[in-house]
Amino acid sequence: MRTASRTDGRPWRVAAAPGGLPLIGHALQMGRRPLEFVASLPAHGDLVELKMGPKPAYLPCHPDLVQQVLVNARVYDTGGPVKEKARPILGNGLITSDWSDHRRQRRLVQPAFHTSRIATYATVMEEECAAEAQNWGAGKAIDVGNTMLALTARVTARALFSTDIATGAIAEIQRSLPVIVHGAYRRAIDPTGLFQKLPIEANRSFDRALTRLHRLIDRIVEDYRRTGGDKGDLLSALLSAEDPETGGKLGDQEIHDQVMTLLMAGIETTASALTWAWHLLGRNPRVEEKLHAEVDEVLGGRAPGYADIPKLDYTRRVFTETLRLYPPAWLYTRTTAEPTELAGRRLPTGSDILISPYVLHHNPELFPDPEEFDPDRWLPERSKDTARGHYMPFGGGSRKCIGDVFGMTESTLALAALASRWRLRPVPGRTVRPQAHMSLSAGPLPMVPRPR
Repeated sequence: MRTASRTDGRPWRVAAAPGGLPLIGHALQMGRRPLEFVASLPAHGDLVELKMGPKPAYLPCHPDLVQQVLVNARVYDTGGPVKEKARPILGNGLITSDWSDHRRQRRLVQPAFHTSRIATYATVMEEECAAEAQNWGAGKAIDVGNTMLALTARVTARALFSTDIATGAIAEIQRSLPVIVHGAYRRAIDPTGLFQKLPIEANRSFDRALTRLHRLIDRIVEDYRRTGGDKGDLLSALLSAEDPETGGKLGDQEIHDQVMTLLMAGIETTASALTWAWHLLGRNPRVEEKLHAEVDEVLGGRAPGYADIPKLDYTRRVFTETLRLYPPAWLYTRTTAEPTELAGRRLPTGSDILISPYVLHHNPELFPDPEEFDPDRWLPERSKDTARGHYMPFGGGSRKCIGDVFGMTESTLALAALASRWRLRPVPGRTVRPQAHMSLSAGPLPMVPRPR
């Protein structure tokens, strides 16, 4: 173990993760029990070296080191094995673009998520959440994961595309996206790169789904270019966006890559978090009672709207705490664009950095009783001691998720709309374990709706 002096005089602890194997490094631990493995690493050091294959990677476990990485986007650029394998899927969008491209893209895409636009998208959220609340039947188990995935797919598609186009697009998105997400994760965790070359049905299904989704996006962008006009949706905002510094616009391929990125990032992650919220509510009746009391008082039996969100404070805290326990983006990567130093360790250009919100959120030094589901830890008088960088379900720095407000708005409305009419009861004997794929999934989650 090496140490280096910190600014407060205490030494950084830099260590190697135990249990690495020749050639594959720690890929076996990451493949079998990824959450347990990464959560165990802070006990070894503030910065831990591990390997996914023969190349070393570094996981900062201390929030100050995580912030050092996230706020220096020029030095710690996007990259690493996960990002490199995502580029053939996402293209050069906000998630995968390098520092210089990302700065320009962010300026162009940000207006699509302006507060005035969020209020417009919220109309779609309200309609879809109210419709979902009407569709459930008493006493018949539903797979909450699939139900939330269908809901967020409808919301995202209608926010991206005008209603007439979205209707046809939703079915293809729901058909193709799960196949792509599963295949992308299989590729991401394979240190050899051999899996994607195997002539097996899983790879053929992935290729077909990806081709279908790419063609769908191209067709929609072409139609928008031809018809013109602002339809009040995300795609219209992207097509009309103009760089305030250069006056430039996004080209068709850039538009395509941003749409693909928003679909991949906006559907699966929000659905996973909402699924965890229902699981947690079903197993914590006191929290559920407080949530029901709030929605009853605020809504009085009607469907929630955008104007209700400031009053749905406890509902929002429930989702905030869910994101702490089960952050969908549980792990992502950065790569050093130049030689640098982290925790006293000299890192050459091209060093891979792993960032894990899950590790921070489950650290008892940052969050007392970290495994307890406690929405009230986000009351102002309690959360004031939560330092910047301790809680980061949407990332941080210049690459913080551009859709954070969109996702929080959508999720708050979904929880309020459905909880105002239903309780979801766990199926007895069902064991739920986190599945750390591209997002932190609960997997199949059967629950039984009970009318309130």
